[in-house]
Formats: sequence, C-alpha cells, structure tokens
Amino acid sequence: MEPGSGARGPAEPDAEGNRPTEPDAEGNRLTEPGSDEHGPTELGPIAHGPAGTDPDDPDAAREGADTDPNDFPPTDTEPGDPDAAREGTDPGADAPRRTPEDLAPAPTEPTPAPADPAPAPADPARAPEAAGPPPADAPPGRFARWRRDRPRAARNLRRTVHVLAAVLVVGALLLPNVGGALRPNRFTRIPAEAVVGAALLLALPRRPRTVVAALCGTGIGLLTVLNLLDLGFEEYLGRGFNLVLDWELLDDAHSYVADTLGGAAAAAASVGAVVLVLLVVTGTALATVRLGALLDRHRPRATRGTLIAGTAWIACTALGVQIAGVPVASDRAVDTVRRQADRVADTLRDEAAFAREARSDTFGATPPDQLLPDLRGKDVVLAFIESYGRSAVEDPAIAPGVTRTLEARTEALAKAGYRARSGWLTSSTYGGSSWLGHSTALSGLWIDNQQRYRTVTTAGDHLTLTEAFRRTGAWDTVGVMPGVQKAWPEAEWYGLEKVYNAFQLGYRGPKFSWSTMPDQYALEAFERLEHGRERDRPLMAEIILTSSHQPWAPLPELVDWEDLGDGSVFHAIQQAGEDPGDLVTDSARSRRAYGRSVSYSVESLTRWLERYGTDDTVLVFLGDHQPIARVSGSGASRDVPVSVVAKDPEVLEKISGWNWTEGLTPAEDAPVWRMDAFRDRFLTAYSSTPHPTAG
Repeated sequence: MEPGSGARGPAEPDAEGNRPTEPDAEGNRLTEPGSDEHGPTELGPIAHGPAGTDPDDPDAAREGADTDPNDFPPTDTEPGDPDAAREGTDPGADAPRRTPEDLAPAPTEPTPAPADPAPAPADPARAPEAAGPPPADAPPGRFARWRRDRPRAARNLRRTVHVLAAVLVVGALLLPNVGGALRPNRFTRIPAEAVVGAALLLALPRRPRTVVAALCGTGIGLLTVLNLLDLGFEEYLGRGFNLVLDWELLDDAHSYVADTLGGAAAAAASVGAVVLVLLVVTGTALATVRLGALLDRHRPRATRGTLIAGTAWIACTALGVQIAGVPVASDRAVDTVRRQADRVADTLRDEAAFAREARSDTFGATPPDQLLPDLRGKDVVLAFIESYGRSAVEDPAIAPGVTRTLEARTEALAKAGYRARSGWLTSSTYGGSSWLGHSTALSGLWIDNQQRYRTVTTAGDHLTLTEAFRRTGAWDTVGVMPGVQKAWPEAEWYGLEKVYNAFQLGYRGPKFSWSTMPDQYALEAFERLEHGRERDRPLMAEIILTSSHQPWAPLPELVDWEDLGDGSVFHAIQQAGEDPGDLVTDSARSRRAYGRSVSYSVESLTRWLERYGTDDTVLVFLGDHQPIARVSGSGASRDVPVSVVAKDPEVLEKISGWNWTEGLTPAEDAPVWRMDAFRDRFLTAYSSTPHPTAG
C-alpha cells in the first residue's frame, strides 16, 4: 500500500524476523517481545509527534522529535525507593510514566537502529482520547517541575503537611479556654471528637466525606474562635465570652485600643483579628478535608487505629487515667458547646427574671421627706476610683506604695479635722465594664452584664442613691464624667440634673492613654464649676476618676493647684511618661504602674478634700472593680475598698454599726458586703424609711 492511503495490510517481518504488532489505543506500534528494534514504543507520540498528526508531514515529525523528555509530568516515587513503593499515592496525582529508555529492552548485542523509522499514523477518531504529555508550548508548572526533580523532598513535604493538619485539628479540639490551663500536658490527651470524627469519615464515600469533613472542620474552627474569645475575656474581665451579650463590647475594645495606642494600631488590630478568624476557620476546614482523604487512602490501618484510639479513650475514662493531674480522655469540644449553650439559655432566662426583680424596691415608694434626713445640709461627694481593688492594698508587689499613700493621707486629713472609716465591697464586675460596678453600687441591684444594665437604665424606675438625693428636693445633683465622650442617656435614671462630660470641663491638655484628663484637673474643674459656687441648696455629686484606668502609661503627676489652668501644664509630663505599648505585655511593669496610678488618684482626691472641703462636706469613695488578671493575678477576689470621710462626728457615728476599720486602709478582716447591698445600708444608716414597691 502507498503511505497515507488509509488502508494497511499485514505487517511484514523485519530483517531480524520480528513482526510488529498492530497499533495500540494511542496509535503507537509495538514490536514483538524479544525484538532488538529501537523503533516505535508505547510512548510513540513522544518519539513521533503528538497523536493525530500526519505521518507523512515532515514538520510534524520534527515537532515530535523536538519534544523534551523533561516535560513529563512529575512522579511521586523515586525508582528504587522501597518507602515510595509502599506509600499510597495521592488521588488526582499524575500517574507515573517511564521514559522511552526505561521501556526499551537491553540488546544482547549491538544492533544499529533503523535509519529512518516510519511513524505509525494515528487514528483521527481516537485522537481526543490520547493521554500523552502536554504539548511543548505548555510546560508543566513550577511546583510540578519541582516535584518531578525532587521526588523525595516532595514526599517529605506532603508528609509534613499531613502532620501539621493533624496537629492543628487535634490542638484545636484540646485548646483550653482559660489562660492558666495553657500547659503542654493539656495537649497530650485523646479527644473523643477526633475518634468519632475519624469513624464517621471512614464510613462515608468520597463526596459526602469531603462535605462532612469541611463542615466539621469549620465547626472546629468556630469553636476555636470561641475559646480564644473566652481566653481574652478571662484575662481582662474575669469571665467567659457571652454569645448573646458581648458582641457590642468588641466595639468598646476597639475604642480602648484607639485611645491607648492610636487609631492606626486599632485599625491594624481589627484587621488582624478578622484575618486570624478567617485563617483559623479556613485552616481547620482544609486540614480536616485533607485528613479525611488520608484516612481513605490508608483505610485498613486507619480503621485499626480508630478502633484502638476509641478503646483507649473508653478505658481511660472508666479507669480515670491521668497524666500530670489531667485526665487522658478528653471531650473539650463537646464541653465548649455545652458551656456556650448553657450560657445562652441562662442569659435568655435571666432577662425576664431580672426585669421582675428590678420592679421590687425596698425604698421605691418612700416619701421624699423620709429619704436621708440625717444628711440634710451636707455636701455629699460620691467618687469612684477606676480599678481601685483589694490587690492595690494587699498584693506584695503593689501594696507598699499604695498603703504608704493611704496612711499618709489619713494622717493629713486627721490634721485637717477629718476622720474616715473603711471596709470592703464585692464588685459585680472585674477588670473592666466599670459602668456595671457604678450601677450596682447605686441601685442596690446586682448588675453584672450588659443586658441587665440596659434593662434597668432604659426601662426601669428602680431608685438609685443619687436619685434619692434628687427626689428629696434638698440637694442639687451633678455628675462629673471625664470618661464620657458621647451621649449618655443614663443620666436621667441616675437622677443627675447636670452632667459634665469630657468636653465640658474646659480641659486643653493632653490625654493620658484612655484617660481624657488627670484626676487632679477634673476635681479642680468640679470645684470651679460647681462646688466652689454660692448655692441655695447643698450639692450631691457623683465623680468618676479615670487616671488609674489601664494601661497605666503615661501617668500624670501632681502639680501645684494654682498652676493647673486649662491643663496645658500636663503636656511636658505626658511626653516624658512611659509608652503604653511597653507595659501591655510586661506584667511586672504594669503592676508597678498600676500601684502608682492608684496612689495618684487617692492623693488627688484627698488633697482636693483637704484644700476645698468644709465642715459640711462628706466624701464617700470606692473602687469600681479589680484590675485585670495580668495585674491582680489569677484567682484574685472581686473586692474593692470603700471609705466614708467627714468632719462631723455624727456622720461617722451613724455607720459605727458597720464595724469598718478606722482610717483609709481597710483591715484584711474588715466586713465584706456585696456591692448591691451598699445602697440599702447607706439609706438605712441615715434614717431613710423603707416603703417597698412590689414586683
């Protein structure tokens, strides 16, 4: 037949007597076994051009001859590597291919190659099914070439990724939600969720397995995010994250970072937090999918391992096996879900219960003339000192400086004719959310979360201590709130007829991190605007002092009262102070700075009283909560000091039954009350008559 005629007769034997076989599915001609011919092989398209080319076309023949053998897809195995032979191959990986030299049989004696072997024509109908290598103008990608050139390194990389995926998933399942529990022995446990998950994935076919693995991995990532939020809230607020109530506190956290470290740092922190959440959720999802595929490729061994792990978990649970005091069997992820579900259910139930509680008030119906008759004619100042807690008075690393200040100021006030009594209150909050402490002390209700705060301040008429003074008509009531920088509708519920916020005190000096102005200036502004003015009625004032708010850097210093002016004098002090970023991660320096800030606030307040107080001035000051755990220490109480200071001995005689300690330093064994008990005790001590309202 003529070449290219479209028909083919029986193949004639060659010079050695070998008869070529018929073309294979790829259009390649194979020789009979035993042939020495180095003619067309099963990789015919590589030697003679792509499948589907015309065998009579010399350009096509030259194109095939120019094909680079290095364009073969990479293989995952290395010839002669026994480990590679035993290892399973990845689904979807390129099938191993052998070069033409590997396939050609070794000649028994030198045999010259045919001068010009004719390429076998390809069947045009079968060309689309050809599985030859990519054409020369589409070389393999860089990673594919790297895998081809370094098969052992590629295999090691794949195994490393498997290990990292397992570490990520198991670590996420075992992650504690309390900072003190972040120890290595917490990660040497057997998570029940991993055992159950492996069994489930092994029982599913490929597509359902991938979907279930992705969903499970996403769930693990979300639980990890909740654990991280718990860690942060425990560190700063001494409690876990509440899925219902605490989202709005994230905005407060952003504002705090902006006030402390600047807007750029706050924006970077926000972006970083979002990226971290996405990485955690995506990473755990991809890792779980990868592990599911790995289990399927090694199904017999994976099944045995899952059975062994499940048996070990059951045995460790039944026998109570522990390592370094930690149970080997773990169900942390299930516990996280259960804990969050209980927290949500409790929150939803609490809303209605607290609303009923808030409608009941021991003094809710007391006539105005029967409220606080024994304080008539007195100027009463109720001051909250930010983060002034028991740790400031008793912690060995903090207390020496603070107690020296308290003792010195007790002596100085005594010389000015003032006496003091001090005790302890247990705050409803810890480490932050100061408004919860303020509202608890003044309302007589235990307000320990944002939902309760909203309930009582927006729709409630529960009597606050400041409202009791206003209701009598015998006092003017004002609030000095240097920490308030936006609308504050709660003023009406508190019974404050006038409120001075951060922008209404005439301050032109610098901020000190979160604190908008030094306490000394705020007190001087109060004197100028309200206390020092001629008045028809005595004054009742609520003052919030903020200089002891974290991060406690830079800190203001006392200056001469005559030099305060508009606060510009503090510019040099602020610029010479410490950088807040240097204290955020240094617990020891934070504790020392915290102690200095409390000393400054106490001294500013008592020096104001010593300078501007009268025979009819009564000062009540207390802390709102303890500082964060990084300063107060893990397991610290929620107690805060409270003091009553007056010149009139009758004022202190009224509270003699409280058995408080004399002076500004409460004794360690002084009485401790819940903060919500203070309102009723104070009203009762100064002869208020109870007239309850029913809930």
